[in-house]
Amino acid sequence: MSFDYRRTHTCGALRQKDVGHLVTLSGWVNRRRDHGGLIFIDLRDRFGLTQLVFDPIKNPETHRQAEKLRAEWVISIKGKVSSRAEGMANPKLETGEIEVLVDEMEILSKAKTPPFSICDDLIDVNEELRLKYRYLDIRRGDVTRKLLVRHKAMLATRQYLDQQGFLEIATPILGKSTPEGARDYLVPSRIYPGTFYALPQSPQIFKQLLMVAGMDRYFQIAQCFRDEDLRADRQPEFTQIDMEISFGKPEDIQSIIEGLLKAIFKTCTNIEITTPFRRLSHQICMEKYGCDRPDLRFGMELHTLNEIAQQTTFSVFLDQLREGGIVKGLCVKGGADLSRKAIDEYTEFVGRLGIKGLAWIKYQEGGLNSSIVKFFPEAAQQQLIQEMGMEVGDLIFMIADQPARTNQALDHLRRKIARDRGLIDPQRYEFLWVTDFPLFSWDAETRRLQSEHHPFTSPHSDDLHLLETDPLKMRSSGYDIVLNGYEIGGGSQRIHNSDLQQKIFESLKLTPEELEIKFGFFLEALSYGTPPHLGIALGLDRLVMILTQTENIRDVIAFPKTQKASDLMMECPSKVDHEQLKELEIRVPESQFSWT
Repeated sequence: MSFDYRRTHTCGALRQKDVGHLVTLSGWVNRRRDHGGLIFIDLRDRFGLTQLVFDPIKNPETHRQAEKLRAEWVISIKGKVSSRAEGMANPKLETGEIEVLVDEMEILSKAKTPPFSICDDLIDVNEELRLKYRYLDIRRGDVTRKLLVRHKAMLATRQYLDQQGFLEIATPILGKSTPEGARDYLVPSRIYPGTFYALPQSPQIFKQLLMVAGMDRYFQIAQCFRDEDLRADRQPEFTQIDMEISFGKPEDIQSIIEGLLKAIFKTCTNIEITTPFRRLSHQICMEKYGCDRPDLRFGMELHTLNEIAQQTTFSVFLDQLREGGIVKGLCVKGGADLSRKAIDEYTEFVGRLGIKGLAWIKYQEGGLNSSIVKFFPEAAQQQLIQEMGMEVGDLIFMIADQPARTNQALDHLRRKIARDRGLIDPQRYEFLWVTDFPLFSWDAETRRLQSEHHPFTSPHSDDLHLLETDPLKMRSSGYDIVLNGYEIGGGSQRIHNSDLQQKIFESLKLTPEELEIKFGFFLEALSYGTPPHLGIALGLDRLVMILTQTENIRDVIAFPKTQKASDLMMECPSKVDHEQLKELEIRVPESQFSWT
């Protein structure tokens, strides 16, 4: 009769109350310890560890089997739960007060020696190796814990949005290529040679069509795809919590999102977050923090110093101001303790961002101290101290350059100094709504306006009069949700008025032919009665990354791609058979064919 490996309990379930019970456990050999008599095996599954005991006197046959066991072999055992001997309990394990005395065992599967340690997930392992053997990396435990948080976040999302009257509706993966700011992943059609589907960068058009269809409140935990340059918090395929509502205003969906995040944090971390969230305009964010996704867990706000710089004789500042640049700075509280070596390292840091120099001034007992103080009249020095909120022992850094480059450099410098000086509390969560984004930007290459978000974003109602006279000053009704310096979501009120939509298209200089090719079906749908609607999408991967306190988005995805968008485990992207290409009527150079 075959061994019945079906479990009565998982490896994390047994407690003192189970002592004396006969149980069946199945899992992986985590560790084997042979004390010259008794053999101890730590049996592991995703739920935990249980210590097994093999006694050579009580059960010599099973003991002989245990002598053969090696790490990562899969076994199933039957035995009796027993209390551990006095003083032998392991308080670090939830099952640490019990052990199982094994009567029977079956070896279900043997394993090769793994390429890295499975039983200790604290050992640092090269990430490329971890990704190549991702199934083993998951088995180590750390990724499993993060995937559990991800599961809880998705479950909390579905429960909360269902209570708010949302319908979960799936939208197509194969769709039409439409411009959404990044390159599409294209899928060739065999049935219609020379034509292509596009994988969705987001369900944007579909969710708006669902509002036209009268669905009123839609959501989806959606897979999205963008062929863009990657970084630690980006992946070519990613997951969004996507939603859209009809007959609402931005404050309505913002309130829904605040409630959703409150539910997710309570479920995943048992932390009660405070609502409503803080709100700042895009303009204020850029002025005070140099970016539109500021980390509010520490101070060091940026200050524009143009007026003070004008009073100096410092040529670096004056030359930049004459060329349309700006002078901005930040104050490092207690920063006068920074050595010249540390200051040089920060100078080198901003240099890698295109900045030619980093000015600094320390406020010490005798007054301001720096090689550039001689260029500052006494009145300008006092204004600088007051503007920057300096006290004795502080230091300020200043950059003079073009506005965009200055803001970017100071944003990165501010974050780096905060990390270096331990100013960031990892247990603190600071949420922020960023509003009033520009509606348009200027594309110097095409010499025409382009949408900052997408062409269906509604202009701010107070700025409609600027559309024909000064469109670059127009604000959108878009909004981003930011958490601890990461943008975790963004959305907008959509245009539902066809006359306004036509004016926006005219401003973007889209021809009737372009509109028909790119958006013809969508514009047709909007002509059949469109309710006012708006939406948002939260980046699930990035949110879980913050919840699990990692800075690497690959840690929270079961099977991620590398920063070069390759899958080391499956070895893709890969070449395909010539016959497949032939069916699709695709030609590639002969040297790129592969029949493997």
